[in-house]
Amino acid sequence: MVLLPVEYGAVCQNLYERRMIMRHEFRKIEPKWQKKWDEAGIFHAVDNGDKPKFYGLVEFPYPSGAGMHVGHIKAYSSLEVISRKRRMEGYNVLFPIGFDAFGLPTENYAIKTGQHPRKITDDNIVKFTNQLKRVGFSFDWDRVIDTTEEDYYKWTQWIFLKMFENGLVFRDTALVNYCPSCKVVLSNEDSQGGKCDICHSDIVQKSKTVWYLRITKYADKLLEGLDTVDYLPNIRQQQINWIGKSTGAFVDFKLSGKDDSFRIYTTRPDTLFGVTFMVIAPEHPMIDKYASEIKNMDAIEAYRENCAKKTEFERTQLVKEKTGVRIEGLTASHPLTGKEVPIYIADYVMMGYGTGAIMAVPAHDERDYEFAKKFGIDIIQVIEGGNIEEAAYAGDGKMINSDFLNGYTNKKDSIARMIKELEKLGVGEAGVQYKMKDWAFNRQRYWGEPIPIVHCPHCGVVPVPYEELPLRLPKVENFEPGQEGESPLARIDSFVNCKCPKCGCDAKRETDTMPQWAGSSWYFLRYIDPHNDQALADPEKLKYWMPVDWYNGGMEHVTRHMIYSRFWHHFLYDIGVVNTPEPYAKRTAQGLILGPDGDKMSKSKGNVVDPLDVVEEYGADVLRTYVLFMGDYGAATPWSENSVKGCKRFLERVAALTDMVSGEGVTPELESAFHKTIKKVSNDLEETKFNTAIAALMGLVNDIYAKGSLTKDELVTLIKLLCPIAPHICEEIWESLGGEGFLSLASWPQYEESKTIDAMVEVGVQINGKVRGAVALPAGCEKDEAIRLVLEDGRIHSLVDGKTIVKQIYVPNKIVNLVVK
Repeated sequence: MVLLPVEYGAVCQNLYERRMIMRHEFRKIEPKWQKKWDEAGIFHAVDNGDKPKFYGLVEFPYPSGAGMHVGHIKAYSSLEVISRKRRMEGYNVLFPIGFDAFGLPTENYAIKTGQHPRKITDDNIVKFTNQLKRVGFSFDWDRVIDTTEEDYYKWTQWIFLKMFENGLVFRDTALVNYCPSCKVVLSNEDSQGGKCDICHSDIVQKSKTVWYLRITKYADKLLEGLDTVDYLPNIRQQQINWIGKSTGAFVDFKLSGKDDSFRIYTTRPDTLFGVTFMVIAPEHPMIDKYASEIKNMDAIEAYRENCAKKTEFERTQLVKEKTGVRIEGLTASHPLTGKEVPIYIADYVMMGYGTGAIMAVPAHDERDYEFAKKFGIDIIQVIEGGNIEEAAYAGDGKMINSDFLNGYTNKKDSIARMIKELEKLGVGEAGVQYKMKDWAFNRQRYWGEPIPIVHCPHCGVVPVPYEELPLRLPKVENFEPGQEGESPLARIDSFVNCKCPKCGCDAKRETDTMPQWAGSSWYFLRYIDPHNDQALADPEKLKYWMPVDWYNGGMEHVTRHMIYSRFWHHFLYDIGVVNTPEPYAKRTAQGLILGPDGDKMSKSKGNVVDPLDVVEEYGADVLRTYVLFMGDYGAATPWSENSVKGCKRFLERVAALTDMVSGEGVTPELESAFHKTIKKVSNDLEETKFNTAIAALMGLVNDIYAKGSLTKDELVTLIKLLCPIAPHICEEIWESLGGEGFLSLASWPQYEESKTIDAMVEVGVQINGKVRGAVALPAGCEKDEAIRLVLEDGRIHSLVDGKTIVKQIYVPNKIVNLVVK
């Protein structure tokens, strides 16, 4: 296109005016394009489309009254960029959002303020929605879900009943983690470190009847599935550690003088000859069974009473003073030697872990060593190495003091030999244990999914019929749990009293509700078909969209949430509801945004940055650019106001490029720089190296300014590369250049590999290992040619003239080293 002088002048004036708007009036530009995107519906996914599909997923937020924080922006920005890039690459993209809204925070706030959790939730969702839209995220807003809506939790209850039907739900009375402040039972995952995840109060141990899901039945599938997915190495390892599979042996120790025995599990059965005492949990049923024969039962009971006051965290801490009581009147018989072995109770052994009993080998276990030293128990070394006069030896070595194992040096061989002997004697067998425990699946609160179970005096535990789902939460005014931790629902007679679905007699409904983790264990499936009232999702749509291609979220959720959701998905796959065993093909994680002071953001420290304040002052594009440019995406990085301003200046420089447009096509001086940048940005975005991708764009802009002009086609390429990061300003430039439709749907730039390679490269030259200069060589030239050109260089020639070159070392495109004498 050729412009006449008058026309060109008019275009320049128009571009100048647009640049001024883009530079100074982002408050007009950003709402303008957000409205246009929304009205055109360009981010709506098409079910079963002809294009290749991409399903990008971010962890849906808990809609708190405080609204979004900058951590949300960083968490969502990775898949926001990738989803926008995928659309430009021709994919049918599903990038949904929803709200994980059941749970204790909302209910606690409702109790405090007297407002109903429903109103609080609805208000918070409106607030979050407005904030997310203001930042310009390209979510498909037609697929929004809310875990507290009846048409959603109907299917949460449906999945629970399917698990019940398939034997994965059971009820048991056990010591549980109880938060006296929230008045609720917590799973181990929700009370790590002996603290409530919600209010951070100390938890206590309490005997409760608890609903469990048999997640341990899926332990091996959850481990095996990790070999089929693309998770970051630290995410994969955390899941492996959480499941905690170990191989070893079960060994039976006979009670001396009795026709009775108890079983232990050990990962090191080869150290059996080093056993000098046994330890059982204070709650072990063997104590009550033989109470009349135990001589010091008063001391035992006192110790047990003291243990009941301790949390699981307190009991299992490694660094603490060892306590315990020897059981007088009961001893065990060593299964190989027949020697009597004393039995102790100690708080660090738990009934919920393993068998509730351990064999103690103090020479090779630090905790057993400290216990033995305190109580004066023998220490027998069975693995050579270390100094057991000072500490336990936990390493490998030659077996000693171990009868038929003496001389073995390979741990695997010695374990196998010991198991063989145990099985031959009928006192043990190979076995597997898991650190992960079954999932405590109930809360004594109101704001959660009602558990669809009826308790009948005649029929026992009866599921609510599927056709009666959803079992709705009744409307209540008092959300306060009872003093003993019973659910508020227990006080509502109209809810509690019902008829047994099986026999028709008077019965009682279950009054506990599900934990917040229930709704988030399958939400990614509901996005696929959010308005379906006949199934959790249409099978054909599931086949088209699943698995999730890329899931990003916080590291704090890679164990609990991800393991729970993978468990539910594996189960749904086993019963034929979904088409893939694993829900997420890929999982990445973002690092924290720290306060400007380098500390974790918190209201108490006064270092919280409100993202909407940044949007108001600098615009959404600046905020989006900065959270991706601030550092390594997976690392914790402090907020820097100066760097925010730097991103603002960068985008203003991009806007000002419209003044420098001259002609069309390709500028020879910039061609290589553009191809390199396309390659760099394309690759870096896929590897979540957003900061270096943006740095490459900044470098390209510097090159353009150094030249003083660029073509329209070159500016289009630049704004296409920048569009996923700062889409509003890029759309405005696109429109100013006469672009048709939306830049967000334009094609992604392509590069030619040959044009990303420099024709000439600077190669360092060493003589006898010392750098003596650099020579420009043709990129990738052969060794003989490289040496010839180096020796033709005047300075290098003068340094080797008259000497003998005894060795020539050449690393293409990097270095030449001449060894002379």
